[in-house]
Amino acid sequence: MTLENYNYRTNPLFLRNQFDEKGDDKYKIPNIPKAEFTDSDFLGLLLLGFDRTKADDTKYNERMVHFFLYDYKFEGIWKNPDKYIEKLKPYKAVLSPDFSMYREMNPTMQLYNTFRNRFCGAYLASKGIKVIPTVSWGDENTFNFCFLGIPTGSTVAVSTYMVSEHGNHKDQKEFFLKGYNEMLKRIEPERIICYNTPFPEMEGNIVFVDYELSSWKYQDKGYTPSKFAKYITGELPLPPDCDIIIKRGYIPSQKEEKGMGSAHGGEWQPSPDKPDDARLIGKPGETKTTTSTNSKGETYTRKTHIGDDGKADFERHNTDHGKPNAHSSPHDHNIDWSKGYPHFSKPINYPDGNPPSLKHYITTENIMNNNTPYSNPDYNFKTISDFKWAMTCGTEIQFTWKGKAYCIFAKLTREDISQEQMNICEACYEKNGKYYNILSDTEYDINNEFWAGTIEEILDFEIEGEKIRDIITHVEVTDRTI
Repeated sequence: MTLENYNYRTNPLFLRNQFDEKGDDKYKIPNIPKAEFTDSDFLGLLLLGFDRTKADDTKYNERMVHFFLYDYKFEGIWKNPDKYIEKLKPYKAVLSPDFSMYREMNPTMQLYNTFRNRFCGAYLASKGIKVIPTVSWGDENTFNFCFLGIPTGSTVAVSTYMVSEHGNHKDQKEFFLKGYNEMLKRIEPERIICYNTPFPEMEGNIVFVDYELSSWKYQDKGYTPSKFAKYITGELPLPPDCDIIIKRGYIPSQKEEKGMGSAHGGEWQPSPDKPDDARLIGKPGETKTTTSTNSKGETYTRKTHIGDDGKADFERHNTDHGKPNAHSSPHDHNIDWSKGYPHFSKPINYPDGNPPSLKHYITTENIMNNNTPYSNPDYNFKTISDFKWAMTCGTEIQFTWKGKAYCIFAKLTREDISQEQMNICEACYEKNGKYYNILSDTEYDINNEFWAGTIEEILDFEIEGEKIRDIITHVEVTDRTI
């Protein structure tokens, strides 16, 4: 055995055995030592995402660092924690890395991510950093390990973001509270930092951390909103005639979040902000007839069939959406719910103009005359998160900006495009096997297109000298088709 091989295989960061003597139970999950705080440490508390930290930070060092982010943004602290020690030392405290605990995960992965959470926390604490354990759980079968490594009476942190109702998803309160109440019994925490609005049923000494005031946009703009925290938390009554608006319940944000609950984000439901969603839920066997407007201002009808489970399984569009190169009129879409949300298939086109009878798909004809057209403002995006969700669902979007029309085709596959197009965007497949197409104006011109491999690349694409991420909530959306 060479010295190099010996050093590698005996390296504690390879073996992860530094804390075995302090590990809990048979899994040897490291204990994160209980950090001591005073109540004043939590007055006006704001958090800062790990991806926003920097060395020698003097502007935001009164915040605590959180990891309620996608795992890929902080995998580095697991692989090489020493690299981040000096970077994290300026901050008031650090929440242990919240590696995902989705309910759909393999139990071994859930155990592994619990170990990684506690190991990183214990390691940072061993270097003199105050660490607050972040607690996550899956279903009840995780309760035998997901609370280990946290001494009784510790201050802990949780987030309700992923399990709160938002967008098209119902809350997962019942799931969350079952684990939360188990945590109270097993850990008896001194206090609980709650990132995002707590559920009313949550008990304990809760430190509510406002989701919006901790978001990146306040940091980027140099705001110092901590002076408002005493009013937001109810510590002081609002001054008379003040301009402060207290937001309760879900607060929309453009920040990426992840953690526990369902990886799909909870059961899908029609959004009150998107009246068009209502057509996708109904009485089993019925067919809903609704109208919409395409990019040319033409009204067209849609026939949506509701399957046996009360969710749409098929839809016919009597239009080419102003894109005859991509759609016939009429054309059909099958609707798949296997991922927890409605995913429309690529168009089933009929070039000869002879589509099969609806009875080819529908065994019960029960047409509901719900012919109320939806106005264009209902299509507009209120947040970047709304736009990202539309892209994830495979939505085709048409919009106008500064007098010009644009359209975005989402999640195209190799079967959707010509060989000529494929040659242009082959590099996009190297990223994730799918891509997105932005086409200016509605006339097809292969030389007037932009191909993107990710949603972020779409958001960074410039139209009239402005990035889409900066204008998408201001453009006029004329059609949103999935």
